[in-house]
Amino acid sequence: MPCLVPFDNRNLDTSFFVFRPTGVVVEELIEALQWFSFYAEDHGCAYSALFKSIHGNLVIWYGAWIKRSEEKKKLLKASLLSALTKVSSLAILLDYGFFEPYAGESKDGLRNTKFSTGDTVSMTAMCPNSHGLEALSYACLAVLKSISIKMEGVSSVVCFQCHDKPRVASMHVWKSLQSCYSWLLSSDHRRTIAPYVKHLAATIEYDVFRVVYVSNDDIINFRLLSPQQALGTKERGEEE
Repeated sequence: MPCLVPFDNRNLDTSFFVFRPTGVVVEELIEALQWFSFYAEDHGCAYSALFKSIHGNLVIWYGAWIKRSEEKKKLLKASLLSALTKVSSLAILLDYGFFEPYAGESKDGLRNTKFSTGDTVSMTAMCPNSHGLEALSYACLAVLKSISIKMEGVSSVVCFQCHDKPRVASMHVWKSLQSCYSWLLSSDHRRTIAPYVKHLAATIEYDVFRVVYVSNDDIINFRLLSPQQALGTKERGEEE
């Protein structure tokens, strides 16, 4: 079954954790974060996934959570960060936060975006300048409506605002890696997208990722680390 990203924040909270591997064997980090997905599931995570940068060296863990109060969300964040210290020998945690999806469209008419292992996604993250977060968020919405959902090869797009810091992000799910490359090579970013956001963003980061794991995958065929090795947690089903 595919992983789900909602187009609004009515039923689910969403989070992203961005890692830069410190070793040459990225698969060790991937395996450890798979076990982190099991840990997260026991704490109310409904969907999770791992994105690996195709040309760079980033790994992103995505989680969609059963909705909770702000106070309980703070406690959850502290628990997750504590668990992730167990992978500090494998990667540096560059950024993290809970994000609110505020807009999205899908070419199949659904009210969410879906992807599976092997799919291609691209991510954009932007910090606002003095014009403020709302102006940048509105500009990203305008890009979604005017350009993004009309791109050849895109199946769905979703925009996010970060709860923890002034930041806007967007996710494009592509029909194939070739579709993503074709658009990147043929489009004129300076003429189409830049006029919407360049004057509103202090920083803009973009990368293309392959989905290397979703929480519904059968992991029996993977070379597994024990949960104790990966995260220092007990086996699922064991009592605390």
